[in-house]
Amino acid sequence: MATILVDGDTLRKTCEQQFLMDGWIALAPFEELLGISIVEACDGRSVLTMPFTVKLSQGGGFLHGGALTTLADTAAAMAVKTRLAESVAFVTRDLNIRFLAPVREGQVTATAVLKQIHERRFEVNVDLEDDHGVKVAAFSADFRLLREQPVANP
Repeated sequence: MATILVDGDTLRKTCEQQFLMDGWIALAPFEELLGISIVEACDGRSVLTMPFTVKLSQGGGFLHGGALTTLADTAAAMAVKTRLAESVAFVTRDLNIRFLAPVREGQVTATAVLKQIHERRFEVNVDLEDDHGVKVAAFSADFRLLREQPVANP
């Protein structure tokens, strides 16, 4: 998974030290297959991109909803990771996506913002936009720290 430089605390409060982002996607084969790139990840926020390719389209020629969902989920996870120590494991507990417009070409940008931290639970919202700034999907998710992890203190 991602490499994060931290001082050992479970919850990161600032972005004094950045992700070592180069290579993270290379270590996550599914995201690499989709062509996902990390643009930025800091302070509970992340921006990721994914190109439209025919291989990721559905029968009608639009970008497949599963690809958009993966981009959003990955962006949300990156936003959470910016606030956690490297060794802290978590999972997606619940997610919701509303598709607003089709993607036929170009690149999709996912901007994720960590909204709430409730002990072991993290709430994240993600907006997905096309190259023209059109919002193509709205995504929200809850993530939960695994039980054996220390409880986060906001």
